[in-house]
Amino acid sequence: MLYLISTPIGNLADFSHRAVSVIHACEYLLSEDTRRTRILLNHYDLKTPLKSYHLLNEKKRIQGIIDDLISGKILGLVSDAGTPGIADPGKFLVQACLEHQIEMRAIPGANAALSALILSGFTTERFQFIGFLPKKKKKRKELFSECLDYPGTTICYESPFRIGKALADFSEIDNQKKIFIARELTKKFETHYRGTVKELAAFFDTKPPRGEMVLVF
Repeated sequence: MLYLISTPIGNLADFSHRAVSVIHACEYLLSEDTRRTRILLNHYDLKTPLKSYHLLNEKKRIQGIIDDLISGKILGLVSDAGTPGIADPGKFLVQACLEHQIEMRAIPGANAALSALILSGFTTERFQFIGFLPKKKKKRKELFSECLDYPGTTICYESPFRIGKALADFSEIDNQKKIFIARELTKKFETHYRGTVKELAAFFDTKPPRGEMVLVF
């Protein structure tokens, strides 16, 4: 059995009793960053062993993990924060489990994209998540153009180091588009920004932010 376990996106209290119980039962946890996961486990006095599983080694690790699952071991997969497989490692392991008919369960929990969506005030009847924005200007502008044709709400992630450039690119396409940005969700310095793309591009140009950002428009 493989458990896909959602972890807090900032506030350690956002961890379910079920998640704690499941981790107790796991032979070991697959962790994107074992140092960060250990902080969470220590907070809940969990002693489950950790093994690294991240973007650079996930394909190499899969066969050994599948062998352990076939032998009957109960394993868990966690990412640094949020839900495994959502802009984080997990997709290839899930596909491998499906191929080998290995049972899986998702343990729900915190998710930055959905948290930002419900805070935005934009429509929740139809929405799309596009993950992290491309690093290159041309691809970012192409993606923004595609998203503006979508008849619903779009959610994406961006780093504080690129948010200014991303908004500047967006502004070249539609500088009056209303946008909502959530920073450091669930953490002490959680901040919300609302305005047009032009307004927020100018704001972040003079006040570079810190912390992960979620854009909703």
